[in-house]
Amino acid sequence: LISNSDLYYDMSYSVAYSTFANIPAENDGATDSEVASDISCEEGKPVADPVGSSDAQRETATLLDLYSGCGAMSTGLCLGAALSGIKLNTKWAVDMNEYACNSLKHNHPGTQVRNEKAEDFLALLKHWNALCKKYVVHSSNSSGSDLAQMSNDDEDDKNEALPNDLFEVERLLDICYGDPNKTGNDGLWFKVRWKTYDPSHDSWEPIDGLSDSPECIKEFVQRGYRESILPLPVSKFLLVPFGLVFMWRLIRYFSKGSVDVICGGPPCQGISGLNRFRNYNEPLEDDRNKQLVVFMDVVNYLRPKYVLMENVVDILKFADGFLGRYALSRLVSMRYQARLGLMVAGCYGLPQFRMRAFLWGSLPSGVLPKFPLPTHDVVKRGVVPNAFSQCLVAYDEIDDKRLKKALVLQDALSDLPKVPNYQPNDLMENRINPKTEFQRYIRLSRKDMEDYSFGDATPSPKACQLFDHQPLELSTDDYQRVKQIPFRKAS
Repeated sequence: LISNSDLYYDMSYSVAYSTFANIPAENDGATDSEVASDISCEEGKPVADPVGSSDAQRETATLLDLYSGCGAMSTGLCLGAALSGIKLNTKWAVDMNEYACNSLKHNHPGTQVRNEKAEDFLALLKHWNALCKKYVVHSSNSSGSDLAQMSNDDEDDKNEALPNDLFEVERLLDICYGDPNKTGNDGLWFKVRWKTYDPSHDSWEPIDGLSDSPECIKEFVQRGYRESILPLPVSKFLLVPFGLVFMWRLIRYFSKGSVDVICGGPPCQGISGLNRFRNYNEPLEDDRNKQLVVFMDVVNYLRPKYVLMENVVDILKFADGFLGRYALSRLVSMRYQARLGLMVAGCYGLPQFRMRAFLWGSLPSGVLPKFPLPTHDVVKRGVVPNAFSQCLVAYDEIDDKRLKKALVLQDALSDLPKVPNYQPNDLMENRINPKTEFQRYIRLSRKDMEDYSFGDATPSPKACQLFDHQPLELSTDDYQRVKQIPFRKAS
């Protein structure tokens, strides 16, 4: 309690660095320069403590990847977490592209991959939470006699002969929200396996059409809850002013399936500089830009410990950075600490430039992650918005950088065998030894990379295998033109 005071604040904001952070009690009155000095980690110090305690570090943190694509962002996060001694597992992933989902599932068989729109996924989460409360929480309070009676009733139903024109549900296989049968009406649907029929007859049925099979729904929900097929929000009754550490231990215990980390990159086509039809006056009128709202709505519903959002730099350029400011303000309005940064991929050992905007969010109980300082010397190019110029993650000019030499395309591709214009084999041997540190790293097995996404079923990789080293076959004329391109400048 603060005597003789009508106003107070517990979160500081650095205008130059676009960073909102909690003010620890011992650091009240910190200056803007002191806040700014905490933006980037010092050399030799850990980047962040995304789990928070040694007890939690021994557990596996769960991650939800929204707009996952093939899963590159979550895969990179899991690898980076492993290097910090933290097991981060991509438990759920969502994308509307079927081929991307198939690819992600192939490489991460333990991940619950959902091929659906993000807004349908959010609606599904709300329905799933209601089903879990009905069939898991409330059913646990049912008496044994009630359950026995339900079981006897079910046995009686099984003994009755069914008419020839009726199907009997064997079990439910999956759940979704949307319109899988293209009926024109969105709703909650179950995928049904019918008795005496093979999987080719499996069909999506609305929940209203399964009113005669309540036990099948109950069994599916209880099994799905045990297997955490969908994330659940934090229990609201636990959000009381306990001690923060104790509170979050309670939440981890009671909120089975809750998410530790949400990452994602909402679609950028609506703001990309290559889009000549961008809506400057009303950016959120574009359905693709509305996905940023959906992303934040999912965060608000699930309340993960950490949030990481990525997007193109245009999110801070287009319409005076409207969408970037919106994302930052949404996190803060949800009581998240938030930090915005511009990072260049080439500065961290990749043979490409690729500047991107990143937004970290952390609950008040956690440590707001810092952006790692560059490790490689890259000539900066591209335009950084003036209003966010201090958000570029870089060293001060007077710092002793000791950066490595920037990587170029040769560092990545020089160990690939030469192929002709037509190369029909998807799999071929590569007996050329790696020539650079980058090439040696990308040849490591998943186990050596400490990638835990395969669990205990990690297959043994075969050495010297090269996949998809197939150039697009050119016509004879185009092939002759390409051959005339000189290998060196001015040659």
